Amino acid sequence: MSDPKDDDYDAIVDLNDLYPGAGTFRFGTTKAECQAQIELVRKGLKSANCAPYRELKDDPDAMPVVGRCDIAANWGGSPALVVRTVRVEHIRFCDVTEEMAEAESSTYTLQGWQTSKEAFFKRNGGWSHDMPLVFEFFELVEDLDGRSL
Repeated sequence: MSDPKDDDYDAIVDLNDLYPGAGTFRFGTTKAECQAQIELVRKGLKSANCAPYRELKDDPDAMPVVGRCDIAANWGGSPALVVRTVRVEHIRFCDVTEEMAEAESSTYTLQGWQTSKEAFFKRNGGWSHDMPLVFEFFELVEDLDGRSL
């Protein structure tokens, strides 16, 4: 009997054959956040993600690239979704628009997004009104739920 962790690794390797250059990432910082955000993408309610520039600047592979497909993993590491980056914007926190906030989660108004992200960034490395962000817009390419890998 094979180890399920080996199966997850094999699945990601196979997906990398289908989507050359794909990186693997997880949404959120907890299992609950990760699964909730995956569900938002599945339902078409999330088509963007943002991160502080400071988290990506020293890792070129982590920086989103227009046209590249990436694999969003479940919290345990198994592949959940394949997304393709369609637009990347470098923008200050204070310049994020309503459209951007809604794309990251259609459940937020701009004010709600600002409040939530400010608290999140303060807990995770610091926040400032003019902090630089990398805002990635993506489209769902493949939902791997139920797919035989």
